[in-house]
Amino acid sequence: MIKGTSPGTNVYSMACAFFVTVHALRNQKDFFLAPLFSLYYNLILDTCIHISTERNRRKDKTMKRVGFLTSGGDCQALNATMRGVAKGLYQIYKDEVEIIGFEDGYKGLMYANYLMMKQSDFSGVLTKGGTMLGTSRQPFKLMRVPDENGLDKVELMKHTYYKLKLDALVVLGGNGSQKTANLLSQEGLNVIGLPKTIDNDLWGTDMTFGFQSAVDIATNAIDCIHTTASSHGRVFIVEVMGHKVGWLTLHAGIAGGADIILIPEIPYDLNKVVKKIKERTKNGSRFSILAVAEGAISKEQAALSKKEYKKYLEERATKYQSVAYEIGAKIQEMTGQEIRVTVPGHMQRGGTPVPYDRVLSTRIGAHAADMIKNNEFGKLVVVKNNVITDIPLAESAGKLKYVDPQSDIVKEAKLIGISFGD
Repeated sequence: MIKGTSPGTNVYSMACAFFVTVHALRNQKDFFLAPLFSLYYNLILDTCIHISTERNRRKDKTMKRVGFLTSGGDCQALNATMRGVAKGLYQIYKDEVEIIGFEDGYKGLMYANYLMMKQSDFSGVLTKGGTMLGTSRQPFKLMRVPDENGLDKVELMKHTYYKLKLDALVVLGGNGSQKTANLLSQEGLNVIGLPKTIDNDLWGTDMTFGFQSAVDIATNAIDCIHTTASSHGRVFIVEVMGHKVGWLTLHAGIAGGADIILIPEIPYDLNKVVKKIKERTKNGSRFSILAVAEGAISKEQAALSKKEYKKYLEERATKYQSVAYEIGAKIQEMTGQEIRVTVPGHMQRGGTPVPYDRVLSTRIGAHAADMIKNNEFGKLVVVKNNVITDIPLAESAGKLKYVDPQSDIVKEAKLIGISFGD
């Protein structure tokens, strides 16, 4: 990758260098070949002008310039998805496409920090987690707030887009990132959104890339806890990522054989949680496992106003490291059983993408390349019934996809005895 510059044309560079040499020799009166060089002077000048003009005309008319950026929290399949888009573009346009990667998300677009990417940059990245471009969080609510220098962030991004003569901007990100993508689309930029988040909470798509890889890691954590929990006869709580939605906790909890699953969409009654644990103990089970989303909320907390709940969270932070520790302390007090808490944390974002995500990312990337070919912008690539399609960014922006407490997957989990504390 070449940082902040556009690849030149060797022929053009050589011709210009030759012209400079001829020009210098032409001005040397005592040079015995000066007359001869003078004969070729205009010819070489015309050649340089022709090559430069043709180069610019060709680029303006046929060269596609596409920008990539990865925004928000990282996940395992960002590189795989960029690879899918790039391979699709190179297949469509051959050598007539330039891909520009913006460093650290929207920040790179704001301040023109970018890399000129080559085909080789997308080789060997299918299995590589994280993002080769880097990422950052740029809250949507602050997008219209001037930066530290008093500059308009949106105008900065537009300026970079037009300065680089981009034909399209591909944004890989979750809910907040796609809200900004929709804003840029409304400002006139050709934007395509790709659905990234381990939370699977992006409205309008059945699946986001990164989700299945995170489920695999969270499930593995629960699997490992099973052996030590059964050996010591303890209650174990595994805290899974998910502040506002419980898709990750729900899937990992079912896959890992959790006895109790607590998610934000289903406020829990701690008495019912304790009742489930006591029932298992009475039935001869030496242990219980709880999969708890980091945004799990009790029925009492759910009844609070936003202001009251915010104050409650501030007070809780002075007593407990997280919701799992709070629940663990209360269960231990109510049951007398030994409680242990495990928090996989950012491990859930790391590592290698699972095969499912590699396939999904490749399909999503290929669809995005085809959209660029067909000049279809202002849209989010989505998965519907295992079909890759797209919807307007405006339909998804600002909306979260919550777990429906009455959904089939929740009902089926309850049918096999999993408690949701409700």
